[in-house]
Amino acid sequence: MTTCMLMFVTTTWAERTFIPTVMCYAMFYGGFGQFVAGVLELIKGNTFGGTAFASYGAFWMGWFLLEYLMITNKALFVTAQTGKTLWCGLWSFLTLGFFVVTCRKNGCLMTIFSTLVITFALLAGGMHSEKCEQAAGYFGFFCGSSAIYAAFAFLYKTELGISLPGVAPVHYI
Repeated sequence: MTTCMLMFVTTTWAERTFIPTVMCYAMFYGGFGQFVAGVLELIKGNTFGGTAFASYGAFWMGWFLLEYLMITNKALFVTAQTGKTLWCGLWSFLTLGFFVVTCRKNGCLMTIFSTLVITFALLAGGMHSEKCEQAAGYFGFFCGSSAIYAAFAFLYKTELGISLPGVAPVHYI
């Protein structure tokens, strides 16, 4: 949900004045909520789920703090833009590592992580190109939408016994 909300701005479907709303959701839903989900997954013994959820939860809390600091201290903005290129590139690399693991999970996770790799790479380029940033918005929106679909697909399978496309196990590596 938080990814989709941010991509509303990145695609220019919404004005930048929507960012404070995204920041609130980034801190609590995308950040704290995912971090807690990660801890619970680790307790269950799911190393991949725990590591991924906790990592992206921390990402969103960090994103919130960076945006907050850039709003409250305009002098940080120029310096932060350069660092954000490297930051997004690093997250793209980390996400690529997670994607490799999804090749033994299912199509839903493969879709989420592959499009997230592309989104982060485009966001890195988007610090220097408006068109690249807008393309990141479209990939990111698809990624976020895929995550929402996956959440319901896994929930429906567990709670209702309904298997939607993409939840079947795969073994590509």
